[in-house]
Amino acid sequence: MRLVLASQSPARLSVLRSAGLDPAVVVSGVDEDAVAAALTDPAPAELVTALAKAKANAVVEMVSEPDAVIVACDSMLSIGGEMVGKPATAEIAKQRWAKMAGGSGVLLTGHAVVRLDGGQRTKEASGTRSTTVHFANPSQAEIDAYVATGEPLQVAGAFTLDALGGWFVEGVEGDPSSVIGISLPLLRQLLAEVGVSVTEMWN
Repeated sequence: MRLVLASQSPARLSVLRSAGLDPAVVVSGVDEDAVAAALTDPAPAELVTALAKAKANAVVEMVSEPDAVIVACDSMLSIGGEMVGKPATAEIAKQRWAKMAGGSGVLLTGHAVVRLDGGQRTKEASGTRSTTVHFANPSQAEIDAYVATGEPLQVAGAFTLDALGGWFVEGVEGDPSSVIGISLPLLRQLLAEVGVSVTEMWN
């Protein structure tokens, strides 16, 4: 049973590798804005789960292995009543940090798992993990320096926990791996729902 990660996120791949898995990586190419626009006033968990499912469904069509389990995720930050993904520009990243600094937000990561047997889709499961993130209060110079690295532009909520952004996170309440982009506890549960034991997939 081949594990396929439907994500170009190096952080998600690193989490899985550190946890004993060696997934193939297939990028979905899904238009996330189009998927979100097709939903009518979705709840935050519904939005990130729908995006994860769209990525998994797209990658199902690209996988050549007959027996595989596809894992897709999507993360967004809920801050001040607004759901935000990756900032498109440095200016937006700075605006996000002006709002986040000294406060808290909820990082939601939707997960979708699809199992293929003999090239046929046999089982699927999905779920969302929500984790509260408490942000430090960096100076404007620190925010400008962080944004200048380009890292915040590539990640949901304009911050990371496991890289440069970790300097500006005071703590988390909940699942740290979910904040990095893929929840190991939730993924273990979803894999079990489709009949896959995570321990049997360890290297």
